[in-house]
Amino acid sequence: MKVVLFGAKGFAGRNVANDLRSHNIEVIESSLSDGLDLRDTAAATAFLQEHQPTHIVNCAAHVGSLNYVTEKAATVVADNSRMILGMYEAIAQACPQALVINPIANCAYPAKADLFREDEWWDGHLHRSVLSYGATRRLLWATAECFQMQYGIRSINLLTPNMYGPYDSTDPNKAHALNALISKFVKAEKTAQAELPIWGTGVAIREWLYAPDFARIVRAVLLQPDRPGLENPLNVAQNDGLSVKELVDIIQSKFDYKGNVVWDHTKPDGAPKKVMDDTRFRQVFPDFEFTDFEKGIANTITYYESVFPY
Repeated sequence: MKVVLFGAKGFAGRNVANDLRSHNIEVIESSLSDGLDLRDTAAATAFLQEHQPTHIVNCAAHVGSLNYVTEKAATVVADNSRMILGMYEAIAQACPQALVINPIANCAYPAKADLFREDEWWDGHLHRSVLSYGATRRLLWATAECFQMQYGIRSINLLTPNMYGPYDSTDPNKAHALNALISKFVKAEKTAQAELPIWGTGVAIREWLYAPDFARIVRAVLLQPDRPGLENPLNVAQNDGLSVKELVDIIQSKFDYKGNVVWDHTKPDGAPKKVMDDTRFRQVFPDFEFTDFEKGIANTITYYESVFPY
């Protein structure tokens, strides 16, 4: 097995790289910061021709907070679309035999849905707050299908809830929601801030996936890609969610912060509820054990404390 990992310096990518290396799986890391721009098909083709991977894990993306993907909507949709097309065009030319694993964020599900079921993930419009990024996640699946039709490239698509854990950005405008909250609490406590602003109203309900757990799923797929059920998009799901307000209460209980938490209602909440049905996931991964949420939160706090100040 020879694995190319795109987006290796990003949040999901660093967690995947750490897990694979710790299990003695050869990983060839690539990211924009290392000089490879997937929007440049010729450069991506040359890279894949040189390394000839048997597997490709695609963690490359241009993404950020709800606020970020709204403010930078045109840039986000353009960059991600070009990355997707550039990557698959390069694979078709250089290594069409390689298996591709794509995480697809659950913002690709329709805004009207409360419980996300795989058969229904195209059944309606996206929530406007995530239009720029969610549209490219649908494009990722469509592109994968089309390149399989013409070139025989096999892709496995994993639908993921909001992730949290180590190695995310320290910029709340770039970080995933839960990580942004934790980084804000770490900074507020360390600097004795009088007020800690939280974006939105706190009513939105989300399901959370610990990023090292996602990495373990990727490894399981790499080692056994022919599990029945992986031929179609699969939720990486626990069928459980918390409101942002409940989440803030849990995080706050881990700190000795003396200031005031202030909710900024001018910032978007996003879709009211995002919880993923786990029926098919449990058929494919019946014995998978997710990390306890309290433990995952504690580990994420430890990470952000380790990289302070920011």
